[in-house]
Amino acid sequence: MIDHRRERLVAAHLYLVCDERPDELIDAALRGGVDIVQLRCKHASDEQVLAVARRYARVCASYGALFILNDRPDLVAAASADGVHIGQDDMPVAHARELIGESRLIGLSTHTRAQVGDAIDGADYIGVGPVRQTPTKPGRPAVGLELVRYAAANAQLPFFAIGGIDLAIVGDVRAAGGERVAVVRALVESSDPERTARELLAALRGPGVSAAAAESERVGAA
Repeated sequence: MIDHRRERLVAAHLYLVCDERPDELIDAALRGGVDIVQLRCKHASDEQVLAVARRYARVCASYGALFILNDRPDLVAAASADGVHIGQDDMPVAHARELIGESRLIGLSTHTRAQVGDAIDGADYIGVGPVRQTPTKPGRPAVGLELVRYAAANAQLPFFAIGGIDLAIVGDVRAAGGERVAVVRALVESSDPERTARELLAALRGPGVSAAAAESERVGAA
């Protein structure tokens, strides 16, 4: 399982971060090609987090997608999650690793060049951003595309550009070297999450890569 999860991580391109949402939205996003879903419930009780997480874990597994729990390594096993995502102000990566074991994934948010470099010590992937200022992270200044370019040239781990990314900017992210993106509002506020997910993936792939070829790659990694 350890290699299987990491293989799917490397093959992933589109990552949805959300709080509790209707199952129909998660299902539509996964049908559209979302590779990873992260549940972020900052102020919910353990029981509430686990109830939602177990639902998400089941639907993600049915699509061969990864399911990540935000900031709660202590609940990862009980939730049947594939890993945990933590921020710079959360517990150290080494402590999270002790809690979840070697077989599951750790993601780490990064906001500076130094953090991108330091993440190699224990994390499996990183989030790079916020590319644009976003209401989901109030008070966090945008880093723009410069950090995406730096990560593309220097990161030793798979990275996902994050922060205000939508169809209007995803092409610029790709041009800066970003092959993977994490989104929130672009999908949870979409009237058609499945279509939006497909359009985001098409923009990431760029011209010359068919949807059928991309789906074949996704299935092969599952």
